[in-house]
Amino acid sequence: MKHAASLIFRSIILILAGVTIGLLLNNQGFVARQVSGNRKVDSALMIIKQRYVDTVNIDTIETNAINGMLQQLDPHSVFLAKQQARSVNERLEGSFNGLGLEYILLRDTMVVTMVYPNSPAAKAGMTNGDHILSINKRQVAGTGITTDTVSKLLEGPFGTRITIAVKHLQNGGQATYNLTRGPVPLTSLDAAYQLDAQTGYVKFSKFASTTDTDFRKAFSTFKKAGVNKLVIDLRGNRGGYLNAATALSNEFLPKGKLIVYTKGAHEPRQDYTASGDGVFEQGKLAVLIDEYSASASEIFAGAMQDLDRGVIIGRRSFGKGLVQQQFPFEDGSAINLTVARYYTPSGRSIQKSYQKGVDEYRDEINQREQKGELTSAAKNYNDPSLKKSNYHTEAGKKVYAGGGIMPDVFVPEDTTFNSQLIGQLKAQRVFSAYTIDRLLPIINQYQSLDEFVQDYTVSDRQLHDFMVYATSFVKNMDTAQANRSANNIRLYLKAYAARFKWGDAAYFRSLYYRDQCIAEAVRVLK
Repeated sequence: MKHAASLIFRSIILILAGVTIGLLLNNQGFVARQVSGNRKVDSALMIIKQRYVDTVNIDTIETNAINGMLQQLDPHSVFLAKQQARSVNERLEGSFNGLGLEYILLRDTMVVTMVYPNSPAAKAGMTNGDHILSINKRQVAGTGITTDTVSKLLEGPFGTRITIAVKHLQNGGQATYNLTRGPVPLTSLDAAYQLDAQTGYVKFSKFASTTDTDFRKAFSTFKKAGVNKLVIDLRGNRGGYLNAATALSNEFLPKGKLIVYTKGAHEPRQDYTASGDGVFEQGKLAVLIDEYSASASEIFAGAMQDLDRGVIIGRRSFGKGLVQQQFPFEDGSAINLTVARYYTPSGRSIQKSYQKGVDEYRDEINQREQKGELTSAAKNYNDPSLKKSNYHTEAGKKVYAGGGIMPDVFVPEDTTFNSQLIGQLKAQRVFSAYTIDRLLPIINQYQSLDEFVQDYTVSDRQLHDFMVYATSFVKNMDTAQANRSANNIRLYLKAYAARFKWGDAAYFRSLYYRDQCIAEAVRVLK
C-alpha cells in the first residue's frame, strides 16, 4: 500500500532514543492456577491489593509489571507515566501549556534566561534578565526557595491566571505582569542561516509535527537570497514522528521515489514515496549525523544516501530501526509498543542488535568510544554487522546495515567538546549565570549577531575569570580537564552569551562558527 509522504497522518512514532524507563523485571510472582491466561496480570494485581501482608502502592507495582513485560521485547517498547507521555507528546506536537519562561536560581533569586517567542510571557512583555520578585503576591526573591517550589508556583491548568512581579535587569525598574497560562509554541528548527552566499544551513532538534513547515519557511528565505546548496544538521537529533521524516525527505526527492517502508508481524508492508512537490529536488545537499542521530533522523539520512541524493557527513548514527505506536490509557499514561521495523530504499535495516540485553544496548555508544570508533573511520568497519552488509545505492555505492548509517565522509569526534567538566558547567547553569553577572556590558556593545559572532572572542583574562567564578558551582574541579577543554569552554561561553541576547538560533550559530563538520560539508558541496 503506497502513500504520498505529504499525506501520511498515522499516529505511529519513532519514539525518542533518549526516553529511558527503569529496567524493573517482575518474574517471581505466584498466580492462582484457576486464573485464565489472559487475566493473570489483572488478577495478580487484585490479589496483591486485597491480600498482601502490608499496604502497598498498587500503581507502582502495576507500572513495574508492565515495564517487566515490555523489557522482554526490545529496548524501545516502553511504558510512559502520565507526565512522561504528556511531555513526549507535547514536544512532538509543537506546543505545551505554560508561560514560556526559562530561568535559573542565582543567589536566591529567579532570573529569566529565555522568554519563548509568542508565549504568554513574551506577549505580556517579560524579557531575558528579569529578576522575579513575587508570584501571586508570594515573595520568592531572597527566600531560599527551591527549583521544585518555583515550578509548582508557575505551573497550572490551561487558561488560569498568574501574577508575576519582576525587577528589570537593564534599568532596575519594577513591573507586575498578569498572565494567562496558555500554549507555548515549539519549533523543531534550532537554527537556519547562510554559511555563504550559496549555502544554507538548517539544524533540526527533532522530527515533530511542525518540521516540514519549519523547513519550508526557512527555505523560502534562502531561496530569495539565491541559495542553491543546503546542509541539514541532524547531529543529536534522536527522532520523532515517522511522517515528519518522510515529509522532510519528500522535499528533496522527485515523484515516485521510495523513501522508506515498514513491516511487522501485524503490520503489512507500507511504502512511503515522494509526492513530487518538494521545494529542493535539484540542489546540492549534505546531511550531518553523529552517534546520537536516531530513528527518524536515520530514515532521512538513509533515504538521501540510498538514493544518492546527498552526501552523509559525520559519524555512524545510533542504529534504531524500530517503529513504535502509542497506546494511551485512561489515566494519561501510555505504552509505546514496537509494531514494525523500517527499511531504507535499498532494503536495509539499520537496527543494531539488542540480543545481549537492554543494559548492553544502552551502553553501546560508550563501547564505540572505548574501541576508538568515534575518532577512527576504519575501526567502525570492525563491527561484524557492517562486514556482513551487501547493500548498494542506486548508483552502485556500497552501504551498510545493522548498526546505524555509516557516513560517506567521516569526521572524528572532538573529545573535549562535551567533556565531563563541560557537562557539569551546563548542568549547574554556570554559563548562563556568568553571562548575567559579568558579560552583559560586553554583549551590549554589539549591535548585531553577525558582528558579535565574527568579532567577539573570549579573552584569556575572561576565561580565567570564568573558571574562578565556576569553582563556586563545581566543586573539586579537574584542573587538567579544564585546561584540555579551554577552547571549547570559550565556545560555550560565547554561545550562551549569544543565546541570552539573540535566542536559540544565535546559540548554534555562535557555537558552530568554526565547526569541523560544517566546514567539511561546505568543502564537499563546492
